[in-house]
Amino acid sequence: MCFEIKDRDLLGRVGRLETKSGVIETPALLPVVNPAIQLVKPERIKAIGYEALITNAYIIKRRFGDEAAKLGIHRLLNFNGVIMTDSGAYQILVYGRVKTTPEEIVYYQEDIETDIATILDIPTGWRNRKHAERTVRETIKRAKQLWSIKRKNDILWVGPIQGGRYTDLVRYSAKEISKLPYHIHALGSPTEVMERYLFPTLVDMIMAAKMNIPPNRPFHLFGAGHPVVFSLAVALGCDLFDSAAYAIYARDNRYMTAQRTIKLNRLEYLPCSCPVCKSRSVEDLKEASPQEREKLIAEHNLYVCLSEVKTIKQAIVEGRLWEHLECRMHSHPSLINALKRIRRYVNYLERHTPISKKAGALFFTNLSLIRPEVYRHKARLIGRFSPPRESKILLLIPQTNEKPVHRSNEYKKLARNLNQKLREKINTVHICVYGIPFGLIPIELDATYPLSQFEASEPDEETLNYAASIVYAYIISKRYEIVILLRVRNEDLGFLVALACDKACRKLGIPFFDMEVDDIWIEETFIALLRKIEEFFKAQS
Repeated sequence: MCFEIKDRDLLGRVGRLETKSGVIETPALLPVVNPAIQLVKPERIKAIGYEALITNAYIIKRRFGDEAAKLGIHRLLNFNGVIMTDSGAYQILVYGRVKTTPEEIVYYQEDIETDIATILDIPTGWRNRKHAERTVRETIKRAKQLWSIKRKNDILWVGPIQGGRYTDLVRYSAKEISKLPYHIHALGSPTEVMERYLFPTLVDMIMAAKMNIPPNRPFHLFGAGHPVVFSLAVALGCDLFDSAAYAIYARDNRYMTAQRTIKLNRLEYLPCSCPVCKSRSVEDLKEASPQEREKLIAEHNLYVCLSEVKTIKQAIVEGRLWEHLECRMHSHPSLINALKRIRRYVNYLERHTPISKKAGALFFTNLSLIRPEVYRHKARLIGRFSPPRESKILLLIPQTNEKPVHRSNEYKKLARNLNQKLREKINTVHICVYGIPFGLIPIELDATYPLSQFEASEPDEETLNYAASIVYAYIISKRYEIVILLRVRNEDLGFLVALACDKACRKLGIPFFDMEVDDIWIEETFIALLRKIEEFFKAQS
């Protein structure tokens, strides 16, 4: 197997996965094709733009038997792209058992010449812990058996990870199965979690698996469902995912958009420009025969899903995956909760998020504080940054409209005044900028990505308090002899920063001067500031 990474953002990856039938560009959605009921023919799925699909080897075995083995899966489905096969595990989840053995389904997938094959694992589903433990043990046992029974070396094998909502079992399953030389790993049993809208639980399940498998192996999410979930799955490191929702929804006359699903009888317009919607009106769709209508809605749903995947890829390339994710998560309250749950894993995300990107960061609400870049700045500011050696005075100034601050006319005026008056003592003054969302930025780091390459909305209370808390933590972690704050009168962030400075300085037993003025950048303010600094040096001498 060859899996090449081209671009990264968060845990999302644009990559190339090579199989014997061609290359899949990830992240990739594999539409589920029921070999018995093909609402949209596989060749049509290929024409829409899909490079790969997934079908069920167990159903094919039961329905076509040796015929499929003689023809091969690609000729049987008339699809010349990449084909992945599931093994019948979903039937075990639904019906409790299947009429085959792990060995038989391995041999059958080899016989039909599938490109990506799956062992017959035991899905956990939404049952008690005792059942979950049994499914994990049996799946690991079968995962080990594969390597002594498989006959061919041109198939990529998927090692499923079970455990369901019991994330300790998911971690254990991932660790054990990743010891084996599987080409791809997959998270099983997410369907019921998503059907219950338990998206925070889905985050826990994905991360429990993702953090315990080799990063060079692609990761598949079974049953991803609606496109609103795709960005979440990709941001957490899912390279492949499958969905039958395009067809299931179509049979119920449900029309997909990237944010939600709309019943056909509620549609007054077709809010889409795909070939299906562009060439007909909503009345045409409603008046079509049931069979034709299902087919058209299914095709539309496929176009919507593919468009979302491409949008996600573009976001990764631009370094804007977080922005896209945050927008999509506002589609439902449970998705907002899923975004908040990511905070638990921000340390891991930060380690895998690029240090610099092609685009600046956009901060919309306090949810943007979960971004790995914010966590990274705090960790490095408090844990790694050391002020210049001669620094005695911490001078805090607000952010200017122009970024980076050190290039602004206001800062240049301040620096010029300080240099002229303090001369050889200028090195004792260390200037830092306070503002949202990063809290505090030493002037030496002012141009470092993304500290000046961002735009932020008006801050809410949580964002203001976060910024002030960073100022407090910074002062406590360093060793200044005095803190001077320049702030605009009646400005919310400045007031909170003043409280934070006062609290920190009291704890350290050092002086704090709060200079609240109407205009920071006028001559009178500079004169008053210099007077405070001179008083400090006089007291020292």
